[in-house]
Amino acid sequence: MSILREIAKAIRITVILWLLTAIIYPLFILLVGQVPFLKDKAQGSIVQNIQGEEIGSALIGQQFRSEQYFHGRPSTIRYSQGKQANPTGISGASNLAPSSPELLKRIVEQANRLKDENIQPYADLIYTSGSGLDPHISVKAARDQLDRIARARGVRRDEILRFINKYTEGRFLGIFGEPGVNVLKLNYALDLDEFNRQQNR
Repeated sequence: MSILREIAKAIRITVILWLLTAIIYPLFILLVGQVPFLKDKAQGSIVQNIQGEEIGSALIGQQFRSEQYFHGRPSTIRYSQGKQANPTGISGASNLAPSSPELLKRIVEQANRLKDENIQPYADLIYTSGSGLDPHISVKAARDQLDRIARARGVRRDEILRFINKYTEGRFLGIFGEPGVNVLKLNYALDLDEFNRQQNR
């Protein structure tokens, strides 16, 4: 009889833990994520363009090829294309070893491309981050691209520098890591500024 009591007790505990961890806790986190100042983060920090189209997540790095844009950190994201395109893409590390010929080839090609553009090949412009997702580059790497961006957009360097300063994020909790520039936010702000200038002409 005591064995049946113990089995019943174990079943009750299992059901209670299941309710707590599989239903109550996830619902609580979902409700917390709907608080106005957290809602954007809970939904992936998606950035929209002027037309309201989703152009990416401020948390995930992208590649920018146009001369008018700052180069971001190399990313392992594979972005989907076409009507079903997803602005956040498919994440996953390349898992290439330091001795990999494929990795070495990519690094050399990237360094040569930067050299052709008179940009110092900083580590964050050549190597992916540990996660392969980081959307930030160092302030030095951003400032080294100033001349190219100002020339391509036909504006003064100090106008671009103002945006770099605005989208530079400080150290985490003021002590961890280094300040970094969010490239997606920076490039979109430059497009928005150019759009506003054209509207005011």
